Amino acid sequence: MKVSMTLALAGLMLGTLACGHKEATPDAKALPKVAVSLVAQTQAEGGSWVAATLQSTRTATMATRMAAQVKRVLVQEGQRVASGTLLMALGDEDLQAQLKAAQTGLATAEAHHRRIQALFAQKASTLSELEQTQAQLAQAQAGVSSLKANLAYTQIRAPFSGVVQSRKVNEGDFVGPGMPLLELVGEGEQELVATLSEGEAKALKQGTKVRFEAEGATGEAQVTALSPGGDAFSHKGTLRARVLSPKGLRQGTFARILVPGAKAEGLTVSRSALVTRGELTGVFLAKEGHAELRWITLGDGAGDSLPVRSGLKAEDRVIDRPGSLQDGQPIEIAGGVNRVK
Repeated sequence: MKVSMTLALAGLMLGTLACGHKEATPDAKALPKVAVSLVAQTQAEGGSWVAATLQSTRTATMATRMAAQVKRVLVQEGQRVASGTLLMALGDEDLQAQLKAAQTGLATAEAHHRRIQALFAQKASTLSELEQTQAQLAQAQAGVSSLKANLAYTQIRAPFSGVVQSRKVNEGDFVGPGMPLLELVGEGEQELVATLSEGEAKALKQGTKVRFEAEGATGEAQVTALSPGGDAFSHKGTLRARVLSPKGLRQGTFARILVPGAKAEGLTVSRSALVTRGELTGVFLAKEGHAELRWITLGDGAGDSLPVRSGLKAEDRVIDRPGSLQDGQPIEIAGGVNRVK
């Protein structure tokens, strides 16, 4: 009987201790707080996108004035080079031989001129003889200078730092005066070149800043040249716009420029609310305490608010700056509900 009572008391004490050390249930994870705006009818900057090409403002087609054989090609396409770098060397054997002969003739002319000068000083030579040797000396000097200049044309050097865009010839090829050898594209300042209709050109002027997209990035460019209706048949003009921050953009990249238009009334959404998945664009809506992903179609626009063509209706509650939200994730609305402006 005493044994039974002892076991019962021990069990009661263990149960009491277990209850006293029971861990508290942790609080539920805090819900992400989001800012929400109501979709409403507003005015957005209109406009149209036009195709453009990104180009360097410095390009050069390297050529020579000489007829010669290509002896060495020292660069490859896509290679970066510094100003003054030797890119290609042409055969110069004939010119070197001519220069050696001309330098020998120059030395002879200099010696003859010095001798006549000395004789003239002693009144043993006439002024006519002295002037003749001076003319011969000048002619010999000009011949040497001309050959040295021609030799320089056999050394094709980079006129500025940049990238070798293309190579037109190979070692062993015979080239003539003016024949393209290499194309060099400068790095740094870049411009967008686009073809515009007459109506699009009228919306712009020199100095206007335009928005552009290239390689998934957006930026601003400033119009530097505009020739509206330059083509007599198509009545299209050419636009050139300097990229204000070209870092990271590649020469020859396809781009598009937003030509501003009149403001239009309609549903709009803030750029900061947009999410992209590949080619799709969407927004997150606040629905019964959860984030709901909604795919939408946008119109062209130049401002911070973009026109919505489909996917949203007035009074939809759009989550601003959704960050890493996932479809169906529970949320908590922070503050009041704003209206899209």
